[in-house]
Amino acid sequence: MTTPDRTARALGACAALMVGALTLTACGGDASADSAGGKDGKNASRTSTAKIAISAKDGSTSASINATGVKVSDGRLTGVKMTVAGSGTAVPGAISANGHSWKPKEQLERGTKYRISALAKDADGRTAAANSIFTTVSSSNSFIGTYTPDNGSTVGVGMPVSFTFDKAIGDRKAVQSHITVTSSSGQRVVGHWFGAQRLDFRPEEYWKSGSKVTMKIALDGVEGANGVYGVQKKTVTFTVGRSQVSTVDVGTQTMTVVRDGKPLKSVPISAGTPEHTTYNGQMVISEKFVQTRMNGSTVGFGGEYDIADVPHAMRLTSSGTFIHGNYWYNRGNPPFGRQGTSHGCVGLADVQGAQGDTTAKWFYDNSLVGDVVTVKNSPDKTVSPDNGLNGWNMSWSAWTAGSAV
Repeated sequence: MTTPDRTARALGACAALMVGALTLTACGGDASADSAGGKDGKNASRTSTAKIAISAKDGSTSASINATGVKVSDGRLTGVKMTVAGSGTAVPGAISANGHSWKPKEQLERGTKYRISALAKDADGRTAAANSIFTTVSSSNSFIGTYTPDNGSTVGVGMPVSFTFDKAIGDRKAVQSHITVTSSSGQRVVGHWFGAQRLDFRPEEYWKSGSKVTMKIALDGVEGANGVYGVQKKTVTFTVGRSQVSTVDVGTQTMTVVRDGKPLKSVPISAGTPEHTTYNGQMVISEKFVQTRMNGSTVGFGGEYDIADVPHAMRLTSSGTFIHGNYWYNRGNPPFGRQGTSHGCVGLADVQGAQGDTTAKWFYDNSLVGDVVTVKNSPDKTVSPDNGLNGWNMSWSAWTAGSAV
Protein backbone atom coordinates (compact mmCIF):
# COMPACT_ATOMS: atom_id res chain seq x y z
CA MET A 1 0.00 0.00 0.00
CA THR A 2 0.91 3.48 -0.51
CA THR A 3 0.42 6.24 1.92
CA PRO A 4 0.35 9.40 -0.21
CA ASP A 5 1.69 11.72 2.45
CA ARG A 6 4.99 9.86 2.31
CA THR A 7 5.85 12.14 -0.59
CA ALA A 8 5.62 15.12 1.77
CA ARG A 9 9.21 14.89 2.89
CA ALA A 10 10.75 16.80 5.74
CA LEU A 11 12.10 20.13 4.62
CA GLY A 12 15.86 20.30 4.95
CA ALA A 13 18.34 23.12 4.71
CA CYS A 14 18.69 24.07 1.08
CA ALA A 15 20.41 26.76 -0.88
CA ALA A 16 18.32 29.90 -1.45
CA LEU A 17 16.60 29.66 -4.79
CA MET A 18 17.39 33.17 -5.99
CA VAL A 19 18.18 34.14 -9.55
CA GLY A 20 20.88 36.75 -9.06
CA ALA A 21 21.52 38.57 -5.81
CA LEU A 22 18.23 39.65 -4.24
CA THR A 23 17.37 41.63 -1.18
CA LEU A 24 13.73 40.96 -0.28
CA THR A 25 11.80 42.62 2.50
CA ALA A 26 11.04 40.50 5.53
CA CYS A 27 7.64 42.02 6.18
CA GLY A 28 4.38 40.42 5.10
CA GLY A 29 2.35 41.87 2.29
CA ASP A 30 -0.37 41.32 -0.25
CA ALA A 31 0.00 38.06 -2.18
CA SER A 32 -0.57 40.03 -5.39
CA ALA A 33 1.34 43.33 -5.38
CA ASP A 34 3.67 45.54 -7.40
CA SER A 35 5.99 48.48 -6.73
CA ALA A 36 7.62 51.41 -8.55
CA GLY A 37 11.17 51.24 -9.82
CA GLY A 38 13.27 51.09 -12.94
CA LYS A 39 16.67 51.13 -14.50
CA ASP A 40 19.04 53.62 -12.82
CA GLY A 41 16.09 55.24 -11.08
CA LYS A 42 14.49 56.27 -14.37
CA ASN A 43 10.72 56.14 -14.64
CA ALA A 44 10.57 55.83 -10.85
CA SER A 45 7.18 57.49 -10.86
CA ARG A 46 5.73 54.85 -13.14
CA THR A 47 4.35 51.53 -11.81
CA SER A 48 5.64 48.25 -13.18
CA THR A 49 3.18 46.49 -15.45
CA ALA A 50 4.31 43.10 -14.09
CA LYS A 51 1.60 41.59 -11.88
CA ILE A 52 2.67 38.90 -9.40
CA ALA A 53 0.10 36.46 -8.00
CA ILE A 54 0.95 34.12 -5.12
CA SER A 55 -1.59 31.29 -4.92
CA ALA A 56 -1.63 31.23 -1.12
CA LYS A 57 -3.11 34.50 0.07
CA ASP A 58 -1.31 36.43 2.77
CA GLY A 59 -2.65 35.39 6.18
CA SER A 60 -4.50 32.31 4.91
CA THR A 61 -4.59 29.34 7.29
CA SER A 62 -5.66 26.41 5.12
CA ALA A 63 -3.46 26.68 2.03
CA SER A 64 -3.00 23.72 -0.28
CA ILE A 65 0.09 21.55 0.14
CA ASN A 66 0.03 20.81 -3.60
CA ALA A 67 -1.06 23.92 -5.49
CA THR A 68 1.09 26.61 -3.87
CA GLY A 69 3.08 28.64 -6.40
CA VAL A 70 3.78 32.03 -7.97
CA LYS A 71 2.73 33.39 -11.36
CA VAL A 72 3.38 36.67 -13.15
CA SER A 73 1.66 38.38 -16.05
CA ASP A 74 3.17 41.13 -18.23
CA GLY A 75 6.64 40.35 -16.95
CA ARG A 76 9.16 37.72 -15.89
CA LEU A 77 10.03 36.45 -12.44
CA THR A 78 13.57 37.35 -11.44
CA GLY A 79 13.61 35.62 -8.07
CA VAL A 80 11.41 33.72 -5.65
CA LYS A 81 12.34 32.78 -2.11
CA MET A 82 10.21 30.43 -0.04
CA THR A 83 11.07 29.55 3.54
CA VAL A 84 9.55 27.89 6.57
CA ALA A 85 8.46 30.86 8.69
CA GLY A 86 10.31 31.03 11.97
CA SER A 87 13.17 28.66 11.16
CA GLY A 88 14.02 30.27 7.82
CA THR A 89 14.65 26.87 6.24
CA ALA A 90 14.61 27.29 2.47
CA VAL A 91 12.08 25.41 0.36
CA PRO A 92 13.53 24.30 -2.97
CA GLY A 93 11.70 25.33 -6.11
CA ALA A 94 12.26 26.47 -9.67
CA ILE A 95 11.21 29.23 -12.05
CA SER A 96 9.79 27.99 -15.34
CA ALA A 97 11.81 28.40 -18.52
CA ASN A 98 9.63 31.25 -19.73
CA GLY A 99 9.89 33.04 -16.38
CA HIS A 100 6.13 33.16 -15.90
CA SER A 101 5.77 30.82 -12.91
CA TRP A 102 7.49 29.21 -9.93
CA LYS A 103 6.56 26.21 -7.83
CA PRO A 104 8.11 24.14 -5.02
CA LYS A 105 9.90 20.96 -6.00
CA GLU A 106 8.22 18.90 -3.29
CA GLN A 107 4.78 18.67 -1.72
CA LEU A 108 4.53 20.95 1.32
CA GLU A 109 3.99 19.81 4.89
CA ARG A 110 0.56 20.02 6.48
CA GLY A 111 0.01 22.49 9.33
CA THR A 112 3.18 24.48 8.55
CA LYS A 113 3.69 28.25 8.25
CA TYR A 114 5.55 29.44 5.16
CA ARG A 115 6.77 32.73 3.68
CA ILE A 116 7.08 33.55 -0.03
CA SER A 117 8.79 36.65 -1.41
CA ALA A 118 8.85 37.22 -5.16
CA LEU A 119 10.35 39.77 -7.56
CA ALA A 120 9.57 40.34 -11.23
CA LYS A 121 10.38 42.85 -13.98
CA ASP A 122 8.31 44.12 -16.85
CA ALA A 123 9.58 44.72 -20.38
CA ASP A 124 11.00 48.13 -19.39
CA GLY A 125 12.92 46.73 -16.44
CA ARG A 126 10.59 48.11 -13.78
CA THR A 127 10.44 45.91 -10.68
CA ALA A 128 7.40 44.47 -8.94
CA ALA A 129 7.39 42.62 -5.61
CA ALA A 130 4.92 40.47 -3.68
CA ASN A 131 5.01 38.70 -0.33
CA SER A 132 2.79 36.24 1.46
CA ILE A 133 2.90 34.52 4.84
CA PHE A 134 0.46 31.62 5.11
CA THR A 135 -0.19 28.31 6.87
CA THR A 136 -1.03 25.06 5.11
CA VAL A 137 -4.08 23.03 6.05
CA SER A 138 -3.64 21.21 9.37
CA SER A 139 -3.78 17.46 9.93
CA SER A 140 -6.89 17.87 12.07
CA ASN A 141 -8.65 19.77 9.29
CA SER A 142 -7.63 17.51 6.43
CA PHE A 143 -7.96 13.90 5.31
CA ILE A 144 -5.88 11.53 3.22
CA GLY A 145 -6.62 8.17 1.65
CA THR A 146 -4.24 5.24 1.81
CA TYR A 147 -4.74 3.35 -1.43
CA THR A 148 -3.83 0.17 -3.24
CA PRO A 149 -2.46 -0.85 -5.73
CA ASP A 150 0.75 1.13 -5.96
CA ASN A 151 1.71 3.26 -8.91
CA GLY A 152 3.55 1.29 -11.56
CA SER A 153 2.62 -2.12 -10.20
CA THR A 154 1.44 -5.18 -12.13
CA VAL A 155 -1.48 -6.97 -10.49
CA GLY A 156 -3.87 -9.83 -11.00
CA VAL A 157 -7.27 -9.50 -12.67
CA GLY A 158 -9.14 -9.41 -9.37
CA MET A 159 -7.36 -6.42 -7.86
CA PRO A 160 -9.77 -3.61 -6.91
CA VAL A 161 -8.73 -0.03 -6.30
CA SER A 162 -9.23 0.45 -2.58
CA PHE A 163 -9.06 3.65 -0.49
CA THR A 164 -9.02 3.79 3.29
CA PHE A 165 -9.46 7.34 4.60
CA ASP A 166 -8.01 8.54 7.91
CA LYS A 167 -11.19 10.49 8.71
CA ALA A 168 -14.86 9.61 8.44
CA ILE A 169 -16.23 11.01 5.18
CA GLY A 170 -19.53 12.85 5.51
CA ASP A 171 -19.87 14.02 1.91
CA ARG A 172 -19.25 10.76 0.08
CA LYS A 173 -20.51 12.12 -3.22
CA ALA A 174 -17.99 14.99 -3.20
CA VAL A 175 -15.10 12.66 -2.41
CA GLN A 176 -16.04 9.87 -4.84
CA SER A 177 -16.68 12.31 -7.68
CA HIS A 178 -13.09 13.57 -7.36
CA ILE A 179 -11.59 10.09 -7.81
CA THR A 180 -11.87 8.64 -11.30
CA VAL A 181 -10.76 5.15 -12.28
CA THR A 182 -10.62 4.20 -15.96
CA SER A 183 -9.28 1.23 -17.90
CA SER A 184 -7.82 0.97 -21.37
CA SER A 185 -10.14 -2.03 -21.78
CA GLY A 186 -13.13 0.31 -21.77
CA GLN A 187 -14.74 -1.51 -18.84
CA ARG A 188 -17.09 0.59 -16.73
CA VAL A 189 -15.63 1.09 -13.24
CA VAL A 190 -17.86 1.94 -10.28
CA GLY A 191 -17.09 2.85 -6.68
CA HIS A 192 -18.68 1.27 -3.60
CA TRP A 193 -18.56 2.56 -0.02
CA PHE A 194 -17.96 0.15 2.83
CA GLY A 195 -18.86 2.47 5.69
CA ALA A 196 -17.60 6.05 6.05
CA GLN A 197 -13.86 5.41 5.58
CA ARG A 198 -13.45 2.86 2.80
CA LEU A 199 -14.14 3.27 -0.92
CA ASP A 200 -13.38 0.51 -3.45
CA PHE A 201 -13.61 0.59 -7.25
CA ARG A 202 -14.03 -2.34 -9.65
CA PRO A 203 -15.61 -3.29 -12.99
CA GLU A 204 -18.53 -5.71 -13.26
CA GLU A 205 -16.24 -8.57 -14.28
CA TYR A 206 -12.56 -9.10 -13.58
CA TRP A 207 -10.18 -6.68 -15.30
CA LYS A 208 -9.16 -7.63 -18.83
CA SER A 209 -5.63 -9.04 -19.00
CA GLY A 210 -3.05 -6.57 -20.21
CA SER A 211 -5.20 -3.50 -19.61
CA LYS A 212 -3.84 -0.28 -18.15
CA VAL A 213 -5.79 1.25 -15.30
CA THR A 214 -5.53 4.94 -14.43
CA MET A 215 -6.65 6.44 -11.15
CA LYS A 216 -6.88 10.24 -10.96
CA ILE A 217 -7.05 11.63 -7.43
CA ALA A 218 -8.23 15.25 -7.34
CA LEU A 219 -9.10 15.59 -3.65
CA ASP A 220 -7.01 18.67 -2.90
CA GLY A 221 -9.37 21.20 -1.34
CA VAL A 222 -12.43 18.92 -1.47
CA GLU A 223 -14.50 19.14 1.71
CA GLY A 224 -15.05 15.55 2.79
CA ALA A 225 -16.66 16.41 6.11
CA ASN A 226 -17.52 19.64 7.93
CA GLY A 227 -14.31 21.70 7.89
CA VAL A 228 -12.17 18.72 6.81
CA TYR A 229 -10.51 18.97 3.39
CA GLY A 230 -8.60 16.63 1.12
CA VAL A 231 -4.94 17.26 0.30
CA GLN A 232 -4.18 14.71 -2.41
CA LYS A 233 -3.63 15.47 -6.08
CA LYS A 234 -1.95 12.82 -8.20
CA THR A 235 -2.37 10.26 -10.95
CA VAL A 236 -1.67 6.57 -10.37
CA THR A 237 -1.43 3.92 -13.05
CA PHE A 238 -1.05 0.15 -12.86
CA THR A 239 -1.06 -2.78 -15.26
CA VAL A 240 -3.26 -5.86 -15.17
CA GLY A 241 -1.16 -8.95 -15.81
CA ARG A 242 -2.17 -12.38 -17.09
CA SER A 243 -5.41 -13.86 -15.76
CA GLN A 244 -5.04 -16.42 -12.96
CA VAL A 245 -7.95 -17.79 -10.96
CA SER A 246 -7.35 -20.73 -8.63
CA THR A 247 -10.24 -22.80 -7.28
CA VAL A 248 -9.96 -24.63 -3.97
CA ASP A 249 -12.41 -27.52 -3.63
CA VAL A 250 -12.69 -28.34 0.05
CA GLY A 251 -14.66 -31.48 -0.79
CA THR A 252 -11.66 -32.99 -2.60
CA GLN A 253 -8.92 -30.97 -0.83
CA THR A 254 -7.45 -29.92 -4.16
CA MET A 255 -6.76 -26.61 -5.89
CA THR A 256 -6.90 -26.13 -9.65
CA VAL A 257 -4.93 -23.22 -11.06
CA VAL A 258 -6.32 -21.76 -14.29
CA ARG A 259 -4.26 -19.25 -16.26
CA ASP A 260 -5.67 -17.30 -19.19
CA GLY A 261 -8.64 -19.66 -19.26
CA LYS A 262 -6.60 -22.89 -19.42
CA PRO A 263 -5.84 -25.32 -16.55
CA LEU A 264 -2.23 -24.87 -15.48
CA LYS A 265 -1.88 -27.27 -12.58
CA SER A 266 -3.86 -29.14 -9.94
CA VAL A 267 -2.29 -29.42 -6.48
CA PRO A 268 -3.30 -31.04 -3.18
CA ILE A 269 -4.17 -28.72 -0.29
CA SER A 270 -5.31 -28.94 3.31
CA ALA A 271 -8.11 -26.53 4.23
CA GLY A 272 -9.72 -25.87 7.60
CA THR A 273 -10.84 -28.53 10.05
CA PRO A 274 -14.54 -29.17 10.72
CA GLU A 275 -14.14 -27.01 13.83
CA HIS A 276 -12.28 -24.20 12.05
CA THR A 277 -13.69 -24.10 8.55
CA THR A 278 -12.46 -22.09 5.57
CA TYR A 279 -14.61 -19.33 4.07
CA ASN A 280 -16.27 -19.95 0.73
CA GLY A 281 -16.14 -17.32 -1.99
CA GLN A 282 -13.84 -15.31 -4.22
CA MET A 283 -10.81 -14.01 -2.34
CA VAL A 284 -8.11 -11.73 -3.72
CA ILE A 285 -4.45 -12.06 -2.76
CA SER A 286 -3.69 -8.73 -1.06
CA GLU A 287 -0.19 -9.35 0.37
CA LYS A 288 2.69 -11.77 -0.14
CA PHE A 289 5.33 -12.79 2.42
CA VAL A 290 8.18 -15.21 1.82
CA GLN A 291 7.97 -15.88 5.57
CA THR A 292 5.75 -14.40 8.26
CA ARG A 293 4.72 -15.03 11.86
CA MET A 294 1.24 -16.39 12.56
CA ASN A 295 -0.04 -16.12 16.12
CA GLY A 296 -3.49 -17.51 16.92
CA SER A 297 -4.04 -14.93 19.64
CA THR A 298 -4.19 -12.16 17.02
CA VAL A 299 -7.19 -13.75 15.29
CA GLY A 300 -9.15 -15.04 18.27
CA PHE A 301 -7.62 -18.49 18.73
CA GLY A 302 -5.82 -17.83 22.00
CA GLY A 303 -2.56 -19.73 22.34
CA GLU A 304 -3.44 -22.58 20.00
CA TYR A 305 -0.51 -21.77 17.70
CA ASP A 306 2.36 -19.33 17.27
CA ILE A 307 4.58 -20.06 14.28
CA ALA A 308 7.37 -17.57 13.69
CA ASP A 309 8.31 -18.55 10.14
CA VAL A 310 5.28 -19.60 8.11
CA PRO A 311 6.64 -19.87 4.53
CA HIS A 312 5.13 -18.57 1.29
CA ALA A 313 2.16 -16.85 2.91
CA MET A 314 -0.38 -14.88 0.86
CA ARG A 315 -3.19 -12.98 2.57
CA LEU A 316 -6.78 -13.61 1.47
CA THR A 317 -8.77 -11.79 4.17
CA SER A 318 -8.09 -9.03 6.68
CA SER A 319 -9.37 -11.34 9.43
CA GLY A 320 -6.43 -13.70 8.96
CA THR A 321 -7.16 -16.19 6.16
CA PHE A 322 -4.01 -17.04 4.17
CA ILE A 323 -2.96 -19.55 1.58
CA HIS A 324 0.48 -20.62 2.80
CA GLY A 325 3.10 -23.29 3.08
CA ASN A 326 2.98 -25.91 5.86
CA TYR A 327 6.19 -27.60 7.04
CA TRP A 328 4.92 -28.83 10.44
CA TYR A 329 2.58 -31.50 9.08
CA ASN A 330 2.88 -35.16 10.05
CA ARG A 331 5.35 -36.65 7.58
CA GLY A 332 3.99 -40.11 8.24
CA ASN A 333 0.44 -39.01 7.43
CA PRO A 334 0.46 -36.02 5.08
CA PRO A 335 -2.95 -34.28 5.03
CA PHE A 336 -2.68 -32.64 1.60
CA GLY A 337 -5.36 -33.89 -0.75
CA ARG A 338 -6.92 -35.91 2.07
CA GLN A 339 -8.20 -33.80 5.00
CA GLY A 340 -8.44 -30.31 6.45
CA THR A 341 -6.04 -29.59 9.29
CA SER A 342 -5.79 -25.80 9.47
CA HIS A 343 -7.56 -23.10 11.48
CA GLY A 344 -9.28 -21.86 8.32
CA CYS A 345 -6.32 -21.21 6.05
CA VAL A 346 -5.44 -23.12 2.88
CA GLY A 347 -2.23 -25.08 3.41
CA LEU A 348 0.27 -26.32 0.82
CA ALA A 349 3.18 -28.72 1.32
CA ASP A 350 6.39 -26.85 2.15
CA VAL A 351 9.67 -26.98 4.06
CA GLN A 352 10.99 -24.79 6.84
CA GLY A 353 13.01 -21.84 5.59
CA ALA A 354 10.96 -21.34 2.41
CA GLN A 355 13.59 -23.17 0.32
CA GLY A 356 13.32 -26.18 -1.90
CA ASP A 357 11.17 -27.28 -4.80
CA THR A 358 7.80 -27.42 -3.02
CA THR A 359 4.16 -27.03 -4.00
CA ALA A 360 3.87 -23.89 -1.85
CA LYS A 361 6.92 -22.27 -3.44
CA TRP A 362 5.61 -23.03 -6.92
CA PHE A 363 2.28 -21.41 -6.20
CA TYR A 364 3.90 -18.42 -4.49
CA ASP A 365 6.29 -17.81 -7.40
CA ASN A 366 3.43 -18.07 -9.88
CA SER A 367 1.04 -15.72 -8.06
CA LEU A 368 0.52 -11.96 -8.18
CA VAL A 369 -1.11 -9.64 -5.71
CA GLY A 370 -4.59 -9.32 -7.19
CA ASP A 371 -4.90 -12.97 -8.26
CA VAL A 372 -8.15 -14.66 -7.27
CA VAL A 373 -8.46 -17.75 -5.07
CA THR A 374 -12.02 -19.11 -5.03
CA VAL A 375 -13.05 -21.57 -2.32
CA LYS A 376 -16.07 -23.85 -2.79
CA ASN A 377 -17.78 -26.78 -1.03
CA SER A 378 -16.76 -25.64 2.45
CA PRO A 379 -19.36 -25.89 5.25
CA ASP A 380 -18.56 -22.26 6.15
CA LYS A 381 -20.35 -19.11 4.93
CA THR A 382 -19.27 -16.93 2.02
CA VAL A 383 -16.62 -14.41 2.96
CA SER A 384 -17.87 -10.87 3.62
CA PRO A 385 -17.15 -8.49 0.69
CA ASP A 386 -15.29 -6.06 2.98
CA ASN A 387 -13.17 -8.75 4.66
CA GLY A 388 -10.10 -8.11 2.56
CA LEU A 389 -10.34 -7.03 -1.07
CA ASN A 390 -13.26 -9.34 -1.70
CA GLY A 391 -15.99 -7.20 -3.22
CA TRP A 392 -16.42 -9.77 -6.02
CA ASN A 393 -18.74 -11.64 -3.64
CA MET A 394 -21.33 -8.90 -4.12
CA SER A 395 -23.71 -8.78 -7.07
CA TRP A 396 -23.20 -5.94 -9.55
CA SER A 397 -26.55 -4.40 -8.61
CA ALA A 398 -25.63 -4.41 -4.94
CA TRP A 399 -22.19 -3.02 -5.78
CA THR A 400 -23.51 -0.11 -7.82
CA ALA A 401 -26.15 0.60 -5.16
CA GLY A 402 -23.28 1.45 -2.81
CA SER A 403 -21.96 4.19 -5.08
CA ALA A 404 -22.45 7.83 -4.05
CA VAL A 405 -22.38 9.22 -7.61
